[in-house]
Amino acid sequence: MAKQDVPPRRDRMMQQRLARGEAAALGELYDRFASLVHGLAHRVLGDERAADRITRDVFAHVWEHPDAYDPEQEPLRSWIAALTHRLAVQRLRDTETAALARGGPGTTEELERKVRHASVAARADYIVQNMPAPLRAALELAYFQRRDYHQTATDLGVTEDEARRRLRLGLQLLSTAHDAGTPGAPPGHGGAV
Repeated sequence: MAKQDVPPRRDRMMQQRLARGEAAALGELYDRFASLVHGLAHRVLGDERAADRITRDVFAHVWEHPDAYDPEQEPLRSWIAALTHRLAVQRLRDTETAALARGGPGTTEELERKVRHASVAARADYIVQNMPAPLRAALELAYFQRRDYHQTATDLGVTEDEARRRLRLGLQLLSTAHDAGTPGAPPGHGGAV
């Protein structure tokens, strides 16, 4: 049980350091989560420069509003992913809405479809990055290297039943990326949009 208490305590301490204005805490937070933030933002926006801006915006928001995070509600990683998702989706909507207003191609429905697609893709990436390593390894072998469950079991050094179990569990986790539901909910909160 003590192992489960460590991340929330670490997150609580980080939040307290940020609230005190410790610049070193922001640097540590950046080192810990910048690749996650940039990757999620890039997945939603499909633009390197826009993802860079979202990354800056996320860490600026965390620095300016450290009390917005409540360690009792969720892990810091999930909160930062949710914040990233929200800001990236808003940027995508703003960009696409401006293009529609200028007479660009598309409709509001196409914009929302694009936002949903980007959100599902970002959530799927987040799920894969954060699933247990044995499940991720099984999925990578089966789907990216096109191994069947027998070959996957051999490559992982596990029984065929264990390979099937890992693939099934990995796919169940991944299926939540599309099945997740409420519009506007961030990746860390079960929502696809």
